[in-house]
Amino acid sequence: MLIVKDLQVSYGAITAVKGVSFHVEEGEIVSLIGANGAGKTTIMHAISGLLQASVGSNEFMGIDITKMQPHGITALGLAQVPEGRRVFAKMSVQENLSLGAYLTKSRDYQRIYDLFPRLYERRKQLAGTLSGGEQQMLAIGRALMSNPKMLLMDEPSMGLSPILVKEIFRIIQDCNQAGMTILLVEQNANMALSISKRAYVLETGNIVLEGPAKELMGNEDVKKAYLGG
Repeated sequence: MLIVKDLQVSYGAITAVKGVSFHVEEGEIVSLIGANGAGKTTIMHAISGLLQASVGSNEFMGIDITKMQPHGITALGLAQVPEGRRVFAKMSVQENLSLGAYLTKSRDYQRIYDLFPRLYERRKQLAGTLSGGEQQMLAIGRALMSNPKMLLMDEPSMGLSPILVKEIFRIIQDCNQAGMTILLVEQNANMALSISKRAYVLETGNIVLEGPAKELMGNEDVKKAYLGG
């Protein structure tokens, strides 16, 4: 479904991503794990069109999206849930969801409210007054309003309590079981690997390990660096 080939992204003279290649098959959850500054978010932004690659290509469902604008990529069915949630604080929950549907004109709010009952309870509330976990649910719901075929999820557990982290990861699994393909960037390597089919380990802009998630969980280097083992 997604093929990233020889991707290189620079910020001025600094090369943040150094010729990365990976793929995501339809129906998979695939994780990119690594420390802060490894290049994970930069890769996500280069895929979604928020950053332009210096070298390399991104292909989504057979279409070259490397130089496409973000709205065009979203229209093809690839939606991003950004790091830090980025909800529109002074707009209501339902208004935030409606913005997620600006391309599809969908008004199927009930599907989102069924997935996130708390958002229904707070649908008229300003998004900026929600808890961190509720804002993360809203960010996911907003992306789902575009009826995507694939979700890019950037650090969905960041800043959340352990209980909310478990809930967010359960929701990610629910989305996947409903047919959603997911590329997950996550510092919580334990949680990410526990729900993923495959994973890639990034260090300073390079992929240094890849393979089935269960195998990586047993890798001694991964244990020492990311799993507290």
